[in-house]
Amino acid sequence: MFVPPKTKAFVRRSLHTVQSFGLAVGLATTLAFPCLSQAEDESNNTSSAGNKAKPTDWVHWRGPLQNGQSLEKGLPDTFSAAGENLLWRKEEFATRATPIVMNGRLYTICRSNPDSTKEAEKTVCVNAVTGELIWESIHNIFLSDAPAERVGWASLVGDPETDKVYMLGLGCLFQCLDGKTGKILWEKSMLEEYGMLSTYGGRTNFPVVFEDMVIISGVFTGWDQTSVPAHRILALDKSTGAPIWMTSTRVRPEDTTYSTPVFTVLNGQAAMVLGAADGAVYALQPRTGKVIWKYQASPRGINVTPLVEDGIVYCGHGEQNETDRTVLGAVFAFDGNTTGDITIDKLLWNIPKRTVSRSSPVKIDNRVYFVDDGGAMFGVNAKTGEVEVEKKLGRIMFGSLVVSEGKMYIGENSGVIHTLKPTATSIESLGKTSLRGNEVFGSFAISNGRLYLPTTTALYCIGKSEIKVDADPMPKLPVEPKVADKTVAHIQTCPVELLLSPGQKAKLQVRAYNAAGQYLRLLTDATITIEGGGSVSDDQIFTAPTETTGSAFYITATSGELKSIARGRVIPALPWKFDFEDKKVPLHWIGAAYRHLPFELPNSGNGLVKISTIPKGVRSQAFLGKPNVHDYTVQAEVYATDTKNKVPTTKLPDMGVVNQRYTLALEGSQKLQIRSWVSLGEQRFAKTIPFDWQANTWYTVKLRSENKDGKAVLQGKVWKTGEAEPESWTIEGEDALPNTVGSPGLFGNSTDAEIYIDNVSVTAN
Repeated sequence: MFVPPKTKAFVRRSLHTVQSFGLAVGLATTLAFPCLSQAEDESNNTSSAGNKAKPTDWVHWRGPLQNGQSLEKGLPDTFSAAGENLLWRKEEFATRATPIVMNGRLYTICRSNPDSTKEAEKTVCVNAVTGELIWESIHNIFLSDAPAERVGWASLVGDPETDKVYMLGLGCLFQCLDGKTGKILWEKSMLEEYGMLSTYGGRTNFPVVFEDMVIISGVFTGWDQTSVPAHRILALDKSTGAPIWMTSTRVRPEDTTYSTPVFTVLNGQAAMVLGAADGAVYALQPRTGKVIWKYQASPRGINVTPLVEDGIVYCGHGEQNETDRTVLGAVFAFDGNTTGDITIDKLLWNIPKRTVSRSSPVKIDNRVYFVDDGGAMFGVNAKTGEVEVEKKLGRIMFGSLVVSEGKMYIGENSGVIHTLKPTATSIESLGKTSLRGNEVFGSFAISNGRLYLPTTTALYCIGKSEIKVDADPMPKLPVEPKVADKTVAHIQTCPVELLLSPGQKAKLQVRAYNAAGQYLRLLTDATITIEGGGSVSDDQIFTAPTETTGSAFYITATSGELKSIARGRVIPALPWKFDFEDKKVPLHWIGAAYRHLPFELPNSGNGLVKISTIPKGVRSQAFLGKPNVHDYTVQAEVYATDTKNKVPTTKLPDMGVVNQRYTLALEGSQKLQIRSWVSLGEQRFAKTIPFDWQANTWYTVKLRSENKDGKAVLQGKVWKTGEAEPESWTIEGEDALPNTVGSPGLFGNSTDAEIYIDNVSVTAN
């Protein structure tokens, strides 16, 4: 819960027309947010937690039961690249992501035009029987350090209720797409709106669907209280993208993570169980985000997706152990029917020195099977924690086990594919196939008698020549009790985050929940107060302040002793100018407050310093406005020291500005560069020239963007501050695969020395 401070389009090249809107719909002052879709009745509280997939669909990368188990029968034990039980192979859909299958359509994320100047990311929908393309939706990756080889880190998720799919891309672009047509129904740039990080490691989290929400998470560096990096979980209305709640884990995590939340019922309440970047396994109420319990397993991130069966949580990690940091890795189990902090003495069992940091477990009968990072598989008695069987599979494992009729399917990273059958005393091999030249990072998906295997070379469809679909019905899943407790124990102001123009209106809701996190009703009589400007009407419509400078506000709803705080930012039309003479970092900037401080500048006046001593974020970006602006000019004065922590250094930092998802960077290596996708450089789009510059000297950097004739025209200048601005541009480039919109921003890498910033301005062309 937030506490107020004490002081005040993307490029699209797809087969379909695009409709895209963020949370703030347009700039007109009379527009309001789409209504949030929470039902007024209590019927959704008696359904099983999680989705309602068919037994032959695979809408979650872990299957219809979110546990790696298929309900289908009669699948082949073996296949070969030469053709045995190989129904089709499609190189154009090569990916590291586990595909999903829904209503006869397979969906996955792939590289688009790899190793070319047209390199991008695409969501594809193919006929699950024939492998023929139905539609594709292609989008640029921008301002990300992640390499192209890591496209498809996070799988899609499907929503059987609406036939929609949700995609979180490598560059933190989050989209809701129509499953039939590929039409983009809404999208959000999580990088520019929330400061979600897309690091070199490429780890992005898998979206999941629960009732009327789609839930995603990542390491966010937002604004004000959320400017300090933390793994944060965000629930959004699945129909509109409006944010419903946000929960933060411990700040300053060592890692990003890709553990996928799974849904269950624990101790009579719906629960969402996931591993977090702070090294803990959490259970949250999925409708409120409130923490039910937490087990701190490690000081570093948990990547394994937990397995929950009959209330027992099974998980593992490959990092230091929280209680003994000299030991790496552990697998463990504990009873999830509890609350509060779970200590190690409360575990049912714990097996240290087992480095399971990638592959998620499965359970067959009374045994849980894990595969460690080195390709060793072992089965653990679910009750006693005794390791009963072991088998060496290979050397490196990223994928997770998938089970059908007690048979297990898994691929090594090297492309060796295994079909295995556990017995009372061993793990037998039923089949082994080598796909040379294929790397496997994902897992099998199973749907309608077919197995789908993703590799970095091709997508494989495996099945018998005559498909006979045979599946057990969906089992009874854990069910919440009907709403009996009508006492309001928690209220939530929605949307929890707002991004508005001056005078724009937003329809609010104040939702009431009981102690178990079950929805009760809307509170139309809640008392609502505003801090930071704006007003709210009796029918709970908020009107943003009309001031012309950027600002932030807080909306507090009160009902009895209960309180809920939403917050928002107001971004005016251009032009903007920031001279920092108020000795403050602008509150409404994303990714700025933690990494920058007000500072008395070397010559005179006040500005900002890009800190070189913080443990995280010496290389970072800050965003100043909305992600939908275009055709503008960003200018700033920058200054590099020749010291770090008051120690002389021969290295210079990198610094510059961001415009329409392009960076103009004054590089410490005596270069000037305009770029979009950092790690690809000229391979995708970049212009680089030699440029001599010195420390302890003020420079003015200026970047202009223009959308023209289907291209983005970028023009940059750099000159010594105080001298006359050059008439000609210092560096120019045209991107034929343009980013057509994007937030203005600042870029800096203060790893080697500190950076000072002053007189930032953004003007329309």
